[in-house]
Amino acid sequence: MGKHTQCVHSGSMADRVTRGLNTPIFTSSSFEYLDVPENVYPRYFNTPNQKAVSEKLRALENTESGMLFSSGMAAISTVIFALASSGDHVVMQRDIYGGTHHFATAEFERFGIEFAFVGNAAQEFEKAIRENTRLVYIETPSNPLLRITDIAAVAKLAKSRGILTAIDNTFASPINQNPHDLGIDIVIHSGTKYLGGHSDLCCGAVLTSQAIMDRITASAVNFGGSLNAVTCYLLERSLKTLGIRVETQNRNALALARHLQDHPRVTTVYYPGLETHPGFDIARRQMRGFGGMLSFELDEKQIQPDRFARKLQLITPALSLGGVETIICAPALTSHVKVSAEDRREMGISDGLFRLSVGIEDVDDLVADVDRALE
Repeated sequence: MGKHTQCVHSGSMADRVTRGLNTPIFTSSSFEYLDVPENVYPRYFNTPNQKAVSEKLRALENTESGMLFSSGMAAISTVIFALASSGDHVVMQRDIYGGTHHFATAEFERFGIEFAFVGNAAQEFEKAIRENTRLVYIETPSNPLLRITDIAAVAKLAKSRGILTAIDNTFASPINQNPHDLGIDIVIHSGTKYLGGHSDLCCGAVLTSQAIMDRITASAVNFGGSLNAVTCYLLERSLKTLGIRVETQNRNALALARHLQDHPRVTTVYYPGLETHPGFDIARRQMRGFGGMLSFELDEKQIQPDRFARKLQLITPALSLGGVETIICAPALTSHVKVSAEDRREMGISDGLFRLSVGIEDVDDLVADVDRALE
């Protein structure tokens, strides 16, 4: 099935009682155990609503197995703690979501996990690999500078050393990019963003092979980051429109990126769909669309960042991303506020950097709003 068909039909459960079209909401937290193949319990990640959404996502990412979590960070932390133990080493891309960066710096040392942050070139990962490296973790397009990592090159390198790979595929979504097809072992999503798509859910997802999922599940049931039935239902509802939402966001983001690129008060635009982007060729090879996220640097000599944000009327300064409405944030004050100022400078995150999550509005209205605020 094509992606749009998978969004609508994969994983959905038939309502045998009322013959309704939607998967019923099974609200029970207690299930009978006699004469059943497995004990069902929300913390075991195997309730009907959990399975329905996991199956849809598994189909979209072309993996054998899937699992839902209560947040993107619950998914990320469970994967890493399930696969890395005291004395192990993890290689992580430096330019990643601030919450993931903070998780590594705040938690790894006290659990005895060694780690190294590297740039996004495959040769930098190769230099950082040690005998005790157990996991390579990447994010592409990255948050917030939209840097592009060659997925196939990193996957090939890690496989040659017998090392597992994981990717945060949140920015791309399964519509624009399927890293498992390029050799990545574990695909992670903050479902709060594009998968939910309406700024009203908090959830995460992990998609991988059954063998690796068995290892992750063993830890996941202990950590307890499962998702309730009602949120699962709302997530499945949202996924049905994922394809048409993301394709509209792709178009709008490219139009805004091209417009901002020529604006005299904007010094730099970061968007992999621009031919001037250093990762454009790789992005074009591994992505079907360039995504709804872009970042740009203001010329702080001409306009103050805070003044610009407050002058916006249609676009809202707000946390998170991936919803149908266009929102904007300053990463130094939001997604990367827990990253030290020194690390932010090393990552290229300035006070004048804004990250724009482009929605599905008419793009001319978005352009006009940005222009008003800049002028």
